[in-house]
Amino acid sequence: MATIDSSTNVSCSADSRSHHVTSDVDIFVPFNWSMKEIKDAIPPHLFVRDTIRGLVYLLRDLVLAAALWKASGYIDPYLGRHTDGTYTLSNLPLELVVPRADFYGIWVIGHEFGSAAMEPSPRLGSSAIRLAMFCIQRYGPPIFLGKYLITGITATTHQWNGMKSSSHEIDWDEIFGDTPIYTLFILIRQQLLAFPAYLLANVSGQKRYPRFTNHFNPNSVIFNKSHRRAVMLSNAGILVMILAVFWSCQKYGAISVLKRYGIPWLAVSHWFVMITYLHHTSPHLPHYRNNEWSFQRGAAATIDRDFLSWQGRFFLHDVAHFHVVHHFFPQMPWYNGAEATEHLASFLGNHYMRSSQPVFKELWDTYNECQFVDDEGDVVFYRNKKGESKRRAAS
Repeated sequence: MATIDSSTNVSCSADSRSHHVTSDVDIFVPFNWSMKEIKDAIPPHLFVRDTIRGLVYLLRDLVLAAALWKASGYIDPYLGRHTDGTYTLSNLPLELVVPRADFYGIWVIGHEFGSAAMEPSPRLGSSAIRLAMFCIQRYGPPIFLGKYLITGITATTHQWNGMKSSSHEIDWDEIFGDTPIYTLFILIRQQLLAFPAYLLANVSGQKRYPRFTNHFNPNSVIFNKSHRRAVMLSNAGILVMILAVFWSCQKYGAISVLKRYGIPWLAVSHWFVMITYLHHTSPHLPHYRNNEWSFQRGAAATIDRDFLSWQGRFFLHDVAHFHVVHHFFPQMPWYNGAEATEHLASFLGNHYMRSSQPVFKELWDTYNECQFVDDEGDVVFYRNKKGESKRRAAS
């Protein structure tokens, strides 16, 4: 298992982009194992799916979310009896603590059913997805997305066509990019708005998609014909929710709706973006181009993180703690991920990546360390603003 060493850098001249080693550096050599060899390292019983167990987890999350939602409604009345009229906004941070990660956990369950990791029956799996996503429609992405993501994420996130090192016109990021306050602003914007922007306008999505690609057009290039009915049903659900939010604002007031609906919606978006970003972004992860890419190399180009300690394991169903194995075997039940990861890490050795660093610190460090990749090369690594990288591919 590879460990993260922040002291290792390879620098690159900002003008010439010529590489020179500033200290001992990890030289990366891609592996050549087949998927069969990797799968044979995992005990067969870990692939067995238990439908009842999956539904029990879904029921547990729904009951927990309902209980926390109900409990949050007592905060205003309780504080109102013990404070003056300033409590309505001053207790907002307390209310934000109540139901947040549990709603994203329900989304994870829907995602697991979408990948057939909970139930081999497509009909039952689709029904469970709709139940889970209906319950969090107001907090998360379109209903179909939990199923759609699993069909495209491996092919679209690891075959790298991302930021390049070429010069570009001066913009605000070029002017203020080195200032911490600007970096903080960009991170907050990313955490709150990146997912809606991705859904609405394909921001950070595939460059090959046509202009105005989005996740709400049933005829979008993103989807197959089999997805269209689900997209239309999801759009109908979103329309109903928009009307419900408008009605709630009229009846209960905008502040109440903001606290009980708006903030939770953004919170689920935040968790989704943060977890996805930190899974697939690290200066230690390779990015492949052209013939160097394969499914198994792409699956290994992800990193497990100890996300929020036991809370992450309980509320988020190990989605961050044991994510690499999910990329290799999407249909493996998440509750077998811990044991399967032990076998996978033993087989992959230094090609398995894990970080135990605090995740919010990792979010900051990763954003600053992962700024661009070289224009040339079929195996590349992120570089920071000074042109330094943590690893380099063998010549």
